[in-house]
Amino acid sequence: MSDTGGNPKTDYSPGLEGVLAGESALCQVDEGASGLRYRGYAIGDLAEQASFEEVAYLLLLGRLPTRKELDDFSAQLRAQWVLPGPVEAFIGVVPPDAHPMDILRTGVSLLGMTDPDAADGSHEANVRKSIRLLAQIPVLIASAYRLGHAKRQVQPSADLNFSENLLYMLTDRQGDKTARAMARVLDVSLILYAEHEFNASTFAARVAASTLTDLHAAITAAIGTLKGPLHGGANEAVAAMLLEIKSRDRAERWVREALASKRRVMGFGHRVLKQGDPRSAIIQRQAEILSRTCGDTRWYEIATILDRTMQQEKGLYPNLDFYTAVAYLLMGIPRDLYTPAFVCSRIAGWGAHVIEQQDHNRLIRPRALYTGPPPQTYVPLAQRT
Repeated sequence: MSDTGGNPKTDYSPGLEGVLAGESALCQVDEGASGLRYRGYAIGDLAEQASFEEVAYLLLLGRLPTRKELDDFSAQLRAQWVLPGPVEAFIGVVPPDAHPMDILRTGVSLLGMTDPDAADGSHEANVRKSIRLLAQIPVLIASAYRLGHAKRQVQPSADLNFSENLLYMLTDRQGDKTARAMARVLDVSLILYAEHEFNASTFAARVAASTLTDLHAAITAAIGTLKGPLHGGANEAVAAMLLEIKSRDRAERWVREALASKRRVMGFGHRVLKQGDPRSAIIQRQAEILSRTCGDTRWYEIATILDRTMQQEKGLYPNLDFYTAVAYLLMGIPRDLYTPAFVCSRIAGWGAHVIEQQDHNRLIRPRALYTGPPPQTYVPLAQRT
């Protein structure tokens, strides 16, 4: 490509697709059997054997914890549950029709102003800030939602783990066998969502962090990016699609009519994992088990029909969001909280990326391929016609 208007010669890739934009030790996107590896650990092994708290520790602190380290980490999370007064006051005055992601974005920015380490950008302070956000974000989301829907406020319980508390605060479910099964599937989904290399929101966080702004500012940029319908919100759209279809008898006809009319079928395809997302197979198994546990297989049956038809007709495979929507419908999580629930998980990856970026920082400043007019001669205003 020729040098135009002073731009360097470059191979242009729209959307930066396939471009290596930095180094990271956090996540390897492996198009082989493992799909993803967090700091070298296969995502399937983590989903099957680990808890979300272990995975958050791994991402933020660089290794899997011992039992004592995990207990101490969980205690740190419990100690940070209470929201600062200004944040609680903010929740009380948000407009009733405010989007949950807008509330979350502004709430996290306000948490940055009230954080005890607000003026400290060191590695150690950024780890502490990330742990606080991991604890505070679920409470912020649940408190704002409950207040906006005239539901009684609840607080997380020291007797419940991270996913059990999140399920309880979002749905009031806790304690019984079904609630425990739901919490386990939610835990798996949080592990699967925790990190995914240089996706749009993570890259936005790293771009912000590369200016040496504070961690909360970088996370706010990530939340704003995730809100966009081309990034976050896919599992909400899948749930809406399943609810529209309603029954397995309508599923195949619905998807074929959607394809014939060029309507997008949500939850299929992936920008990087083009031969299928191994995370999808993991959450599909969990959704099937949960469907049988709940005695409600309708959503899973509709989903499998859509899955089969899309593979036959378009050669497209489901991504992580597709069967996650089945699981979240069964749990009774409000649909407009699906993307905020994503944030409850991805904050571990975002925080780790901000820390990594600033530990080895170089300002991210790419170039643009100029496509405007050639050099122009300025004509004085009085001479223009």
